[in-house]
Amino acid sequence: MSTALQQIQSVTTGLGPVEALTKLAELFPGEVIFSTSFGWEDQVISHMIFANNLPIKVFTLETGRLFRETYSVWAATMNRYQKPIHAYYPNNELLEEMVSKKGPNSFYESVENRKECCGIRKIEPLKRALKGNKIWITGIRAEQSVNRHDMHDMEWDEQNQLVKFHPIFSWTLDEVKAYIKQYNIPYNSLHDKGFPSIGCMPCTRAVAEGEDFRAGRWWWEDQSKKECGLHEVTAK
Repeated sequence: MSTALQQIQSVTTGLGPVEALTKLAELFPGEVIFSTSFGWEDQVISHMIFANNLPIKVFTLETGRLFRETYSVWAATMNRYQKPIHAYYPNNELLEEMVSKKGPNSFYESVENRKECCGIRKIEPLKRALKGNKIWITGIRAEQSVNRHDMHDMEWDEQNQLVKFHPIFSWTLDEVKAYIKQYNIPYNSLHDKGFPSIGCMPCTRAVAEGEDFRAGRWWWEDQSKKECGLHEVTAK
């Protein structure tokens, strides 16, 4: 696995985001996939993929608890680029069992319950989406959270047995916003209302000035635990 990672790093080192994405798509035809949640960063990468007609599959996790504004930018993105965005839904049997036993808002009651909900609504659909692929593209940036400072722009994902590539990992938020403005890219209007990080509606709130970038995600929990399990820090 480390050998494969080193080989991929050797052919992408020094390339810009679009060039690196193009190279990966050439090296692994039909095996490169990008996950979007329609936030600032993901809209930048979607533009890079769609505007350059890169053969990279774009998908999203439809948890069933998204904001109305998220659905709006999803529709606007498809209208702008006329490209498919594949939706992966939770397993209905698992979801029905959890909600029947614990109710619709059990995630507020404990970290364990919240992780169970994320597991059903995000992790299990993600595994289905990633199956059969070799490269997973994400919009992670280093400055998004303390946990993400420990990541690298390219990593081996042991849990999913593939390479993860974060093409704008070193970008600042100002650079992301400038790119969106330059190319007039659709973005989630909640970003203009104090939501730098947007997930499921019941689990996301606006942040106050000076608060951490991800302070609005699962705000009732310890700051150090604020990951859903999609992006665990993995070995380089």
